Amino acid sequence: MSSNFSGDETAPFFGFLGAAAALVFSCMGAAYGTTKSGVGVASMGVMRPELVMKSIVPVVMAGLLGIHGLIIAVIISTGINPKAKSYYLFDGYAHLSSGLACGLAGLSAGMAIGIVGDAGVRANAQQPKLFVGMILISSLPKLWLYMDSLLASSCLHELASHDQTREMAICLFAKFSCIPVSSLCLRKKKEKKKKENWIFRLC
Repeated sequence: MSSNFSGDETAPFFGFLGAAAALVFSCMGAAYGTTKSGVGVASMGVMRPELVMKSIVPVVMAGLLGIHGLIIAVIISTGINPKAKSYYLFDGYAHLSSGLACGLAGLSAGMAIGIVGDAGVRANAQQPKLFVGMILISSLPKLWLYMDSLLASSCLHELASHDQTREMAICLFAKFSCIPVSSLCLRKKKEKKKKENWIFRLC
């Protein structure tokens, strides 16, 4: 080991293990959720092909789960530099726990979105009024993942020496967490404009 190394020699192992756990488990959840809900969309599209694009929302929601693990993994890996800053076992354990929290939360959220999405798109083909309920149920696991990822990132911010890493993480989480909300808001605005135009034509 180099003489410039400061801290515990085994600590980076736990840090990089946390980064790998965050990325791997989150991608596993994203893959399972995309596959499970995609199978439901494919089987539903045989009888109701006009609802395929409308029912693809759970597939997109499940696919975005891997981004949270990627963000946490980047934050952890950038914080491991024993030659520039002392890296002790406390830092390694903190990075490991943060990575496991984010990764396992992403895995469970992907499983939940996949199962709910598979059953939801099949039920939506028979009863279109269930679409809003399916979206809300699929959004709840992702909401808990947002909270868990923010909690993990806040633990990492206490160890980080630069405020730029914190600002980057907050901006990325805010950006991707606002995607489902903004899409629903835009849809409501378009429906409102269509109703106003229809009333104006009648007048």
